[in-house]
Amino acid sequence: MTNRFSQIGCSQRLRLEWLAETANLVLAGQRKEALRDALQEILRHEVSVGGEAKRGNREKIITILLRVWGQETKPLAGLQQRGLELLNNLPPTDHISIHWGMVSATYPFWAAVATQVGRLLRLQGTVTVAQLQRRLREQYGERETVARAARRVLQSFVAWGVVAKTATKGIYQAGQVHPVEDPWVMVWLLEASLHARANGAAPLRDLLQSPSLFPFMLKPLPLPYLLATPNGLDIVPHGLDEELVMLKKS
Repeated sequence: MTNRFSQIGCSQRLRLEWLAETANLVLAGQRKEALRDALQEILRHEVSVGGEAKRGNREKIITILLRVWGQETKPLAGLQQRGLELLNNLPPTDHISIHWGMVSATYPFWAAVATQVGRLLRLQGTVTVAQLQRRLREQYGERETVARAARRVLQSFVAWGVVAKTATKGIYQAGQVHPVEDPWVMVWLLEASLHARANGAAPLRDLLQSPSLFPFMLKPLPLPYLLATPNGLDIVPHGLDEELVMLKKS
């Protein structure tokens, strides 16, 4: 795996409203230092209150937010731009899928946590912190940073409402499931999901049923939408009755 897929990167608790604020600032034309200053002001009273450390939690969160929505970096620039356009046109209730997809594409570790959470929820209806950390250590190595980052991403899922605490400490269950019915959003979300995969390809059926998208209910997607919507995907026959979806080579 390349560094992008082996690194953790997303090691802080992220609130959905912070991503929304960041995207709104970008859509309003804020760039570079003005964007960073605005995020500093937004988070000053929520994270590391009273602290001004250069590499404190607030600065780390701002770095994540800027990478997700504030920086046009290959190979995600096209995905990010189309994601911002969707946010600008969709009702706010539908924005969660766009933020989820963009964080997953930017930080594959987020998608890796989601995959393990989704699998455990399907298998047994609940997930424990210990189970999640054990599975991620198998993938990323026996590092304390892996266990800590996994816990913080899971806390983010709780804050987003897609995972809920149970009466037993350390055990979580599924939260709200969001239907995704707009074909354009579905295609974009599938492309984002592929950016979180090291090989950038998967059968369409596997993508639609991916455990990394456990907070969302995706309807079967007619192939013509994949071919007609502006996206960065290629589709090739796969087996007798399936299509393999892959990222276009730049």
